[in-house]
Amino acid sequence: MEKTSTTTAPPRAGRREWLGLAVIALACVLYVMDLTVLHLAVPEISADLQPSSTQMLWIIDVYGFMVAGALITMGSLGDRIGRRRLLLIGAASFGITSVLAAFATSAEMLILSRALLGLAGATLAPSTLSLIRSMFHDPQQRSTAIAIWIASFSAGAALGPVLGGVVLELLWWGAVFLLNVPVMVALLVLGPRLLPEYRDPDAGRADLSSAVLSLTAMLALVYGLKQVAQDGATATALVSALAGVGFGVVFVRRQRRLSDPLVDLSLFRIPAFSAALVTYGVGIFVVFGGFLFIPQYLQLVLGMTPLEAGLWTLPWALSFVVGANVTPVLARRIAPARLTGGGLVVAAVGFGLLLGIEPGSGLALIVGSSIAFSLGMSPAITLTNDLIMGAVPEERAGAAAGISETASELGGALGIALLGSIGVAAYRRGVDDSIPGSLASDQAESARGTLGGAIEVAAGLPSASGEALVAAAEAAFTTGLHLGALIAAVVSLGLAGFVLVHARRSGTTEA
Repeated sequence: MEKTSTTTAPPRAGRREWLGLAVIALACVLYVMDLTVLHLAVPEISADLQPSSTQMLWIIDVYGFMVAGALITMGSLGDRIGRRRLLLIGAASFGITSVLAAFATSAEMLILSRALLGLAGATLAPSTLSLIRSMFHDPQQRSTAIAIWIASFSAGAALGPVLGGVVLELLWWGAVFLLNVPVMVALLVLGPRLLPEYRDPDAGRADLSSAVLSLTAMLALVYGLKQVAQDGATATALVSALAGVGFGVVFVRRQRRLSDPLVDLSLFRIPAFSAALVTYGVGIFVVFGGFLFIPQYLQLVLGMTPLEAGLWTLPWALSFVVGANVTPVLARRIAPARLTGGGLVVAAVGFGLLLGIEPGSGLALIVGSSIAFSLGMSPAITLTNDLIMGAVPEERAGAAAGISETASELGGALGIALLGSIGVAAYRRGVDDSIPGSLASDQAESARGTLGGAIEVAAGLPSASGEALVAAAEAAFTTGLHLGALIAAVVSLGLAGFVLVHARRSGTTEA
């Protein structure tokens, strides 16, 4: 009698796992909201705490810096002490520091609170993504779960400006932080009941020196890229970025020597992991860099308030939510590599639509473009995360999630810095000849620096001169927007080619 071989299907998730996913998705919504919700509160914070311009920049940016710097460490730490335990520690810390930030009485206290919020927030993304790897073993269910996880970030980006605007209309600026507290309390109550615990049984002790090197490298690199985006390629920005690269090299060399490294470099020898990581990081570069100019165009050229501009960016965020959740369904009918490559072509078309925007253009072209590139980028963002999690052993899922989110942070920072710098250079070149020679040097530099500065300077000029300056500045800004959109479109097409070529070389378009 001939023997038949059977394969055991992976266990399917049940009601408990899906409820657990809902809880961690809500935590991810707040994680992203804290990146954007504070922007609308800047005027009230300035009036209440009276921070210096440097302190205000740190109040806004330090949360993102600390998140970026701690992701690798937190992902690896979750593998060692338990992913659920780390998530709950992070949730408790996030809630407590949110209260501290809400009732800050000085700029220094708010900066410190935001820094601690960043460290706590860095536990959320890698812990939740690696928990999904432990909760959903069936590939189709895991794809759907990761799509919901991705959608929660888009929902947070969409809700941040809107909820922040509503809260600021009714309460004081500190109340925007108190939005975090009920959700973190719910996570602490429901997490132990709904989320499984998992840790690497063979993990050793975390290397403190590696953690410090990782944090220092990412802080210096992201700070340098941020400064390039704000002030151009200054000596401070370049030194900071180069220092970050240097510390990163030392970090990698240390990992090679350690018997139990903070980051298992062998993960990068998995072709699917490396290719997915590149696609994810470059995809985020395109999204952040290509979208950079749209909110500024809505406010400075079309004259919208920050809240109005936030509402008109909802189609972009909601399209990501829809695209992320439709992607797993389409991936069952279309080979994932073809789906990703085709989506990137659609994204390139969306960015290409921005080339038709002029200072007098309406909203239809902007909304249509943002919907197209959001839907087109959704497969790349969703399927790469699924592939990254599926390509690594379960005991390394936390480290892989930390690396994945670090690639996202670097891609976003690089997109803003590079395309922002190109846009600023185009603006300066375009507006320079239209600045009246009678302006004082500080006024001329302000008009030459940003569109907002030019509009402010124009308000104090005679009518004809002011209108000419504003018209030239808007045209120059639009040229910068066109350049950013063109680069985003070209990179999207290049990334589509990379995905399809890699799939062909690996022998299957399913990769």
